[in-house]
Amino acid sequence: MRVIDDVGANLGVMSTIDALNLAREKQMDLIEISPEANPPVAKIQDFGKFLYQKEKEEKKQRAKQKADIMKGIRLTFNIGEHDMLVRAKKADEFLETCSKVFIELVLRGREKGKRDFAKQKIDEFLTMLTKPYKIIQPIKGTPRSLIIIIGKQG
Repeated sequence: MRVIDDVGANLGVMSTIDALNLAREKQMDLIEISPEANPPVAKIQDFGKFLYQKEKEEKKQRAKQKADIMKGIRLTFNIGEHDMLVRAKKADEFLETCSKVFIELVLRGREKGKRDFAKQKIDEFLTMLTKPYKIIQPIKGTPRSLIIIIGKQG
């Protein structure tokens, strides 16, 4: 196996037993970094420090994933024009900061029988948006609402 020491210097290819003895001499651990490589790569390092660095990298990756958050806008059947404009401005802000916006038009009681009018409301809301967008999921009906998911253009 190819062995790398705690400083990062390549010690070359050696047997597993020799690498373990070298790690014990330095009072450290032998950690297999890349088992699929030919020959496999191992590093002489403190295992606690290795776990800490790995955890730190995972936190960075999770922080990058937060940019993919989906925000929601909720509309009602009898929403006024001004309220729709306010929510459209908020949806524009969401399109700038995150990648997806979940728009839901809630239907209650007899409103559920007027789904065509509700679809027109959603279309009217989409025309109020000033930022370019693409439809990720077209209008879909659920028992209590109509939903559509839009995202950033490009």
